[in-house]
Amino acid sequence: MKKDTILILDFGSQYTQLIARRVRELKVFSVIEPYNISLAKIKAINPKGIILSGGPHSVYEKKAPQLKEGILKLGVPVLGICYGMQIMVQTLGGVVKESRKREYGRALMYIDERKDLFLSLKPKITSWMSHTDKVARLPKGFKKLSHTLNTDYASIGNAQLKLYGVQFHPEVMHTELGTRIISNFLFRICSCAPTWQLEDFVAAQIKQIRKTVANSNVICGLSGGVDSSTLSVLLHKAIGKRLKCIFVNNGLLRKGEVQEVKKVFRGHFKMDLHYVDASKLFLSKLKGVTDPEKKRKIIGREFIRIFEAEEHKIRNAGFLAQGTLYPDVIESVSLFGGPSATIKSHHNVGGLPKDMKLKLIEPFNQLFKDEVRQIAKILGLPQSVIGRHPFPGPGLGVRILGEITPKRLEILREADVIFIDILKKRGLYDKVWQAFCVLLPVKSVGVMGDQRTYENILAVRAVTSVDGMTADWAKLPAQVLGEISNDIINKVRGVNRVTYDISSKPPATIEWE
Repeated sequence: MKKDTILILDFGSQYTQLIARRVRELKVFSVIEPYNISLAKIKAINPKGIILSGGPHSVYEKKAPQLKEGILKLGVPVLGICYGMQIMVQTLGGVVKESRKREYGRALMYIDERKDLFLSLKPKITSWMSHTDKVARLPKGFKKLSHTLNTDYASIGNAQLKLYGVQFHPEVMHTELGTRIISNFLFRICSCAPTWQLEDFVAAQIKQIRKTVANSNVICGLSGGVDSSTLSVLLHKAIGKRLKCIFVNNGLLRKGEVQEVKKVFRGHFKMDLHYVDASKLFLSKLKGVTDPEKKRKIIGREFIRIFEAEEHKIRNAGFLAQGTLYPDVIESVSLFGGPSATIKSHHNVGGLPKDMKLKLIEPFNQLFKDEVRQIAKILGLPQSVIGRHPFPGPGLGVRILGEITPKRLEILREADVIFIDILKKRGLYDKVWQAFCVLLPVKSVGVMGDQRTYENILAVRAVTSVDGMTADWAKLPAQVLGEISNDIINKVRGVNRVTYDISSKPPATIEWE
């Protein structure tokens, strides 16, 4: 069955990916493309509807992203969100001006027409606003659908042309009944069918992988994280022993991680797992290095060198599989010229050797993290893998500030186990996006057993997030924080002080390095 698709045009909003996720949660497939996509490519995608994202610009700025008028003449329903609404208004001859009073955060919105986009909604709802401009005059054929005390045109529509605009953000959880509004656009206005199912995706990918690979072997780097683990199991179901997994121990893994990976993938799934213990080599290369960027480069360079050496031992290898996710692709498109602000570059996208002879397989490059977790469940991976928190490629190397030594690694590993075990015991592990310890390059004075100590300070970090692009510090109960601090200080030699990181992203990042 051909799936219905919603095309999201990105004008630079921090919420663009969230729009795509909300659409997929309603079982309709979505894709994100830059706002300046060609009409020919839009026609090739053949979307049932188009959503114009928000953005940081004002439509009347000289270098503001513009909307091709032809997009509004395709006969496809369009929903403009925030900037997307304003650029649609301007493109069709309406007027957008700077507002005397800016509107940020929650605003009570009064619905003037409770049909189509606002069918089955209450007369007034709480909406999430983020704008400094407002629509001053509507294009011909449009009418007001809702308003706030500050914004006359909080939403507008032309039912005949199926063109709609909302000044607020229905995709964020702060907007009351926001999912219902998106649902009305998808099903009432665009006539989409809720047919996007990951079970179908898995079956289609297994069939496609078999066809693509034929009789060649496929190499996959396995780290034990949810992305590479799910990818490995999917490939194994498709091609069995022709999958060759390489697991490199860089000496920067967490306590018991090597044993766990071997147990799950060699033991349970019976995979051909090539294990390389390069821990001593990595630590020797990192000796004396304190600069975080240098540490990352050393770890990355040595990993590629070791991976390539192991790869050359495998005969009949024709493909390299990577667990690249859709956010990696979107952010890297941004890095190379797209409208969204670049947050980071990704080793999975654009970082492969130019002379690589292996062909690339990326089954997950149109999926979000939560979708990969659902696939992991479909494929029967253990919960310990499915629910595992994200773990950085450089491992504990970016959680030890300053020089990485065997002793400092041991301190961090022991503290991290205590922290995670307490979160699991208290039912908090699955309620946070990511939790870990950071060993600081400073010491403090303490007292233990009437003796003066001068030992390490450890920071504890736990955040809540939807996709890792933004995050807030987790409000862990004071009693639990006390238990964490007490257990770490009492059980881990070398730590006499524990602090809790209460920084959000932005302005901080989730990891410290």
